Amino acid sequence: MRTNFVLIDSENVKPEYLEKLRPEHFRVVVFVGANLTRLDFAVVNAVHSLGSNGSYVQISGRGPNALDFHIAYYIGQLSATHPDAYFHIISRDKGFDPLIKHLRAKKMSCSRSASVLEMLAKSTQQPPQTQWAAEFYQKRITSNKARPKTVKSLQSTIISHFNKRLSVIEVAKVLKALEAAGYVVVNGTKVTYPDRGKTSLVLSDFTPTAL
Repeated sequence: MRTNFVLIDSENVKPEYLEKLRPEHFRVVVFVGANLTRLDFAVVNAVHSLGSNGSYVQISGRGPNALDFHIAYYIGQLSATHPDAYFHIISRDKGFDPLIKHLRAKKMSCSRSASVLEMLAKSTQQPPQTQWAAEFYQKRITSNKARPKTVKSLQSTIISHFNKRLSVIEVAKVLKALEAAGYVVVNGTKVTYPDRGKTSLVLSDFTPTAL
């Protein structure tokens, strides 16, 4: 199983649920600010429980993006020695997304999650398009009364929801996954939405595993 590096932006999110990252394939690095003088005991205990697979990096500079640059540097350094690894950035900061898009274009495996739990929810045996379809349906369709009525408008909504990160082929796969799961019914250029009780897949059905 390939190595999964989990790089946590502790200035943006509170490091939680680190005990779920005890399997050997995880390597956890918690990045902390230059001015930080003490750490929460629960965080210290959780990182310590990971043994050699858990560590800290205290950044040496100050500035609004100093920690972000440190994470970017470490991804570059680690990828040189672990080219097949998967890199998880744990942060709510969307400023990482252009970096992730660039790394993916270079065929590197990298993603951002707002929490460790969100990361684990994504790390499943389900094909990516199946996960994307479930997320899209729950976050964009069930909570929105104005649903796309045509295939073209649905495709545009998928592109917008994923911040233009998906290719044309990936968008088509998400649409197929929506159909396969029973989330939508496509009839020519028209789209309808069956009763939710008939659908077969939701995010809560996912069993967290490693990427």
